[in-house]
Amino acid sequence: MNILLTAAGSYGDVAPYTGLGARLRAAGHQVTLATHDSHAPLVRAAGLDFRSLPGDPGATPAHRADRADRDAPGTPTTRRALMRRAATFVAHLGTGLADAVTPDTELLLLSTTTAPLGWHVAEALDIPTVGAYLVPTAPTRAFSPVLSGGRRLGGWGNRAAGRLSLRVVDRLHTDAARALRLRLGLPPATPGTVRRRTEAADWPVLHGFSELVVPRPTDWRPGLDITGYWWPHLAPDARLPPAVEDFLAAGPPPVSIGFGSMAATDAERLSCVAVRALRRAGLRGLLLSGNAGLTAADSPADDVLTVPTPVPHALLFPRVAAAVHHCGAGTSAAALRAGIPSVPVPFTADQPFWAARLAALGAATAALPVTTLTRAASPDDAVTRLAAALTEATTAPALRTRARAAAHHLTTEDGPTTALNALTRLAP
Repeated sequence: MNILLTAAGSYGDVAPYTGLGARLRAAGHQVTLATHDSHAPLVRAAGLDFRSLPGDPGATPAHRADRADRDAPGTPTTRRALMRRAATFVAHLGTGLADAVTPDTELLLLSTTTAPLGWHVAEALDIPTVGAYLVPTAPTRAFSPVLSGGRRLGGWGNRAAGRLSLRVVDRLHTDAARALRLRLGLPPATPGTVRRRTEAADWPVLHGFSELVVPRPTDWRPGLDITGYWWPHLAPDARLPPAVEDFLAAGPPPVSIGFGSMAATDAERLSCVAVRALRRAGLRGLLLSGNAGLTAADSPADDVLTVPTPVPHALLFPRVAAAVHHCGAGTSAAALRAGIPSVPVPFTADQPFWAARLAALGAATAALPVTTLTRAASPDDAVTRLAAALTEATTAPALRTRARAAAHHLTTEDGPTTALNALTRLAP
């Protein structure tokens, strides 16, 4: 079967589909992953064909953005800025998605970000589709929407907020959907109309996370399934950089501090807080630079190492004592898989949701939103807070025990194979 996976966004929004795609390919399917050019090496390394999508968030590295402009390329931390960035992203994505889907596609797998536009393309080309989501989006009484900041609104409030969240997404796609349907020769239809029609048909959605972390809500409609995590493809010969290996071998397990694709409004201050907190807690540390631009360059010593290039979490996390991270879905999963405690520092979007999930499992300290570190009354306040969390993460036996229990559970799951079996049933 000729399968086209579509995914848009940062590394964490795309990498899990390389693991899913590799499993589908191993089963004999022809698999193409359509995403941004910056992810092309990742896709091809997994043995998948690549097609380009516009709107590449990696085109301008976030740490090079003007820190004074909170809407510059990077990480918007307010809801209004987030929606403004999303609207621009959607406008670019629509045309590219139509170009990426070819008539010989036999099955179209749509991510959370590509589904609202992919439905129109699939309608025009008469191609069957299945959702392949990394976050839950269907309204439920069990929890509030992932973009609600992890707030608890009660059963009725959670479900009402979930419906409202879908309507917000509909409005966000209004202009792009109108232009796309016009180009495709489809009759006018609002995004909300198309979504409701899709849901009424019990459109199948496979969710690439574990029920340990998000149990399937009892009030979800039929067709919404949770498969287990889709781990990013890792080449058999993948290794950590020699400098990292040397640092790991030179002393006790360090703490990993990194925020992936998130950009800091003040990288220098955040780096300083991280280094000082490590030393106050008496810990060694690895600073994963990422888009936040973390660095210990101004504090030369042998207790902190700056790692300027991305490293696979699957190789690094099992060898550290704990991880300080932004709580993206993929990084949160990687910490659980490694059996290490997390110190959540959520920036935006779904990150507070995953931070709350890790805490509920007992595998993380209380969240420290990034603004508590970058906008604290004084840098020393931020250092004190982070140092206390680091001490808790590395000394509290309960955190380590529960993190290891979660890791053991995840070894019993095989998300890509479960997804493959589901697609075998669903595909024509």
